[in-house]
Amino acid sequence: MRVRAALCSLLAAAGLVLVAPSPATAIGGFDYSRAQVAVTNLQVPWGLAFLPDGSALVSERNTARILQVRPGQSPTQVATVNGVSASGEGGLLGIAVSPTYAQDQWVYAYFSSSSDNRLVRLRLSAPQTQTVLLSGVPRSSIHNGGRIAFGPDGLLYVATGDAANTANAQNLNTPAGKILRIRPDGSIPPGNPFGNSRVYSYGHRNVQGLAWDAQGRLFAAELGQNARDEVNLIVAGGNYGWPTCEGVCGNPSFRDPVVTWSTAEASPSGLAYANNTLFVAALRGTRLWTVPVTSSGGAGTPVAELRGTYGRLRAAAVGPDGWLWVTTSNRDGRGSPVATDDRIVRIPPTGS
Repeated sequence: MRVRAALCSLLAAAGLVLVAPSPATAIGGFDYSRAQVAVTNLQVPWGLAFLPDGSALVSERNTARILQVRPGQSPTQVATVNGVSASGEGGLLGIAVSPTYAQDQWVYAYFSSSSDNRLVRLRLSAPQTQTVLLSGVPRSSIHNGGRIAFGPDGLLYVATGDAANTANAQNLNTPAGKILRIRPDGSIPPGNPFGNSRVYSYGHRNVQGLAWDAQGRLFAAELGQNARDEVNLIVAGGNYGWPTCEGVCGNPSFRDPVVTWSTAEASPSGLAYANNTLFVAALRGTRLWTVPVTSSGGAGTPVAELRGTYGRLRAAAVGPDGWLWVTTSNRDGRGSPVATDDRIVRIPPTGS
């Protein structure tokens, strides 16, 4: 308190006032009262990843474009991914940047083709030249999953949906309804839980969010059916219950989620982590859920931010600039777009 009083005295002498954000605007270390619309007029932005220079790559589901974004500047189209067949919930979905991008220039993309969902890698200097790392993931007009992200182990995690066939989730012989783990070249890494298989966890309906906490634990956001949406703590070989179980079931054969919501409150997609907090972008819920993470990997009481402010929220990521980036998804056929949709919103850290 003495330090704060001294600081306030110095600021007062300079004609300045130290104003702390209220607790309601500082949850998770970000000041939602100072959220900024950084980019407008996008077409269903789905994936969000960052290049070493701090700029963002954004994938557009329906146009198959990859845009490079810098706050305050007009987006620049840097690639169009060939082979994308956009219909329903399918199209160009997740995007990831190689952890060694400065050396190899690889960008990874997950998309729906006319026959499957697949994972490719490409270079922005020659985007039409693709290397297919994974193909044959069942696709449908709904439940294609699509989020991809590199973990702290340097391996690539791929979230898939059940492709509207609930039996896929429990079938270890199909990649649908799973979280997969692969090497950057698409091969199966040692240590995967099911031998010669890319499957890392199963029993999923439609995972669209992946994030790791400071302890390296993986969390996933999953859309439920009619009852409960989920955030799960993912462990190797874990069975998360779908279609037998939705939400908390207390069945020892399945792993229960760490937090659930009604589908009207959430329908979660993107997931980010910072400051012992998970940030869950809610589509139908039109809000950003902040979820405290406990030392044991559980969850505290979720608090909703940006409720109804920007409409449907799709992607969430903490940028190299320390700001929380969130994209809207109001032009996906289920929202009520305004003239400037779709948008990227940036939320500054408290005290910045």
